[in-house]
Amino acid sequence: MSWGTELWDQFDNLEKHTQWGIDILEKYIKFVKERTEIELSYAKQLRNLSKKYQPKKNSKEEEEYKYTACKAFLSTLNEMNDYAGQHEVISENMTSQITVDLMRYVQELKQERKSNFHDGRKAQQHIETCWKQLESSKRRFERDCKEADRAQQYFEKMDADINVTKADVEKARQQAQIRQQMAEDSKADYSLILQRFNQEQWEHYHTHIPNIFQKIQEMEERRIVRIAESMKTYAELDRQVIPIIGKCLDGIVKAAESIDQKNDSQLVVEAYKSGFEPPGDIEFEDYTQPMKRTVSDNSLSSSKEGKAELKFGGKSRGKLWPFIKKNKSPKQQKEPLSHRFNEFMTSKPKIHCFRSLKRGLSLKLGVTPEDFSNFPPEQRRKKLQQKVDDLNKEIQKETDQRDAITKMKDVYLKNPQMGDPASLDHKLTEVTQNIEKLRLEAQKFEAWLAEVEGRLPARSEQARRQSGLYDGQTHQTAVTNCAQDRESSPDGSYTEEQSQESEHKVLATDFDDEFDDEEPLPAIGTCKALYTFEGQNEGTISVVEGEMLSVIEEDKGDGWTRIRRNEDEEGYVPTSYVEVYLDKNAKGAKTYI
Repeated sequence: MSWGTELWDQFDNLEKHTQWGIDILEKYIKFVKERTEIELSYAKQLRNLSKKYQPKKNSKEEEEYKYTACKAFLSTLNEMNDYAGQHEVISENMTSQITVDLMRYVQELKQERKSNFHDGRKAQQHIETCWKQLESSKRRFERDCKEADRAQQYFEKMDADINVTKADVEKARQQAQIRQQMAEDSKADYSLILQRFNQEQWEHYHTHIPNIFQKIQEMEERRIVRIAESMKTYAELDRQVIPIIGKCLDGIVKAAESIDQKNDSQLVVEAYKSGFEPPGDIEFEDYTQPMKRTVSDNSLSSSKEGKAELKFGGKSRGKLWPFIKKNKSPKQQKEPLSHRFNEFMTSKPKIHCFRSLKRGLSLKLGVTPEDFSNFPPEQRRKKLQQKVDDLNKEIQKETDQRDAITKMKDVYLKNPQMGDPASLDHKLTEVTQNIEKLRLEAQKFEAWLAEVEGRLPARSEQARRQSGLYDGQTHQTAVTNCAQDRESSPDGSYTEEQSQESEHKVLATDFDDEFDDEEPLPAIGTCKALYTFEGQNEGTISVVEGEMLSVIEEDKGDGWTRIRRNEDEEGYVPTSYVEVYLDKNAKGAKTYI
């Protein structure tokens, strides 16, 4: 089957068909190009989606990714990022191996098609020119034959006419002979041109046109093969990334299988465990007894007709319960205990004293105390332990740097041409000072950690002095905490209460009503001022070095001791600024060495 023999007379249709084939190829190129754009857009959207849900650095959201479910989600985001990369690979490969290649081939195909059809038109023009020459020769031969016939007839007419002279007859005879010769010449010319035309026509339809059409047929078949190969490549490029995409999906499945609900539950316990014991039972209050009622340490309510007092061998100041208001009107009817308990559970705690105010404002402003005293015991222990570990890492890093500088200095001493040993002294001194600062800082946090874990009954004098000095420097502008509120801060944060004396909780009212008509706290020992301290903030008291004062409340772990100069002047001073001598007979007293 050949177009040259089968379609010898379909030049125009073949021209239209080959143009349609090129249009189909260009349409396929456009299809692949749009597919690559879709792949790129899809990959970009996947990457943006993965980036959108990635945890932000140094944010609370990043801390949530310690849970296995969140880790699995993070792995899913990373796998989706790789998944997007494979779609980018598809786009790049399709562009380079299909789109660019086919676009170049289309240009070559158009040029080849143009050349082949130009040759075809040239052959057609040649055969048409030969045909025109044949027609012209034929018409001339026909005309000459007619002219010769007319000249012969005229001669015969003149020869038969007796009235015509012999000269006229001879002239007519010569004219007839001339016309006859011209007809013979035209006949010979026409015969020659006809033979030539037949030869040209045979070559045209049996040689030239078949060859040209064969080239066009081969060109069209190559186009068809090329588009078929491109379609196979299109599928193969997709198939090549399937294993990698499968690995991405396997990674997502593996991440999902790594989720451990028990481990996440344990992490929740570690994250939010406060370390406090659940509240004990509420004692029954017998209102049928005419005698004066006292309030249990675990009771949530108290008598509204006066102040409650509790005596355990000595007078101890009753602490105000921070959640319940004190009724100023003694004539008001008592509320049922269930109502008071509901009020305790739903009401927000009031700011009772300066210490609670300071800690509450610190939390609201996003400022965390250095000793993490606003955290529950268990959480505080974890924070301190983490701080100690970080400081130890910094110490190790600085130590390694010091050792490296020392070795370098030794090398310089042995080989002075390599460098000046004195040039390293400043750096070595700086690193040594940094190590000493970090060690002091680590000792301070280790002392706090030891207190929380209960390894030490009380801090050593050195640790107390370090922490006290730090508190005196960093909290000089802060207001001293009040001793009546060590259980909670205004926003629900916790502080430690390590005093063993019994706490008497009564219904509390506004801040100013806490201290109305309450008896002063008894002295539990004495102290001597080791340094001069100027109490410029509310709740603090100024002391002079060597001054003796009374201790009315010992350090509760925050670095401050409450003292009294006389019956009317009392306040807080840094624990490290005084040497405390507690009365061993006092309830809950501790001895500082």
